[in-house]
Amino acid sequence: MKLVMFDLDNTLLAGDSDVSWTRFLIDQGLVDREQYHTANERFYADYSAGKLDMQAYLEFALAPLTRFSLEELNRLHQQFMQGYIEPMMTPRARAEVARHKAEGAIVLIITATNRFVTAPIAEAFGVAHLIATEAELKDGRYTGKSFGTPCFQAGKIIRLEQWLAEQGKQWQDFSETWFYSDSRNDLPLLQKVSHPVVVNPDPVLKAHADNAGWPTLLWH
Repeated sequence: MKLVMFDLDNTLLAGDSDVSWTRFLIDQGLVDREQYHTANERFYADYSAGKLDMQAYLEFALAPLTRFSLEELNRLHQQFMQGYIEPMMTPRARAEVARHKAEGAIVLIITATNRFVTAPIAEAFGVAHLIATEAELKDGRYTGKSFGTPCFQAGKIIRLEQWLAEQGKQWQDFSETWFYSDSRNDLPLLQKVSHPVVVNPDPVLKAHADNAGWPTLLWH
């Protein structure tokens, strides 16, 4: 049995869904343009540099969800998918997902971005299993808080092992474990799987992959 995992942002997508969601909200006039643009760019720079304060970022990213009902959010997300996400779903990424599914592998997306943003994207890729950072819902509305371990850096391993336990499985149940990612932030999980694959890697990850002899793919 083979387990194949994909990071989402800048790996399966030719862009970042979390950053794009904030840009979408700005473009729709739903949040303050100057405040959110500046913060969005600062947090993304910290992420790219491997020094993101995840809790601070989650407070920023989840706060806008509290302003809308679930019905309103789902309507907004449909617009977001059409205008921002679908153009970032590259043929190469779709083909790689389809190839592993056709081989009978268990395929999942594992991402630091929250489940509200990412669940419809996973569905669009035809991926049934998603491990994402969880946003708290209470009485049918988002609270602006996260819960559980953020699915970020070494937290991806924690969340993955929790998911495996829920499925009644362990690492050793798989003959092969694959993980595709673009980011230095994913080095903990890349180093744990039997088949690490880097996709359009950042400079730090590229240097590590070159040194380790990991395959590098250029999808976008």
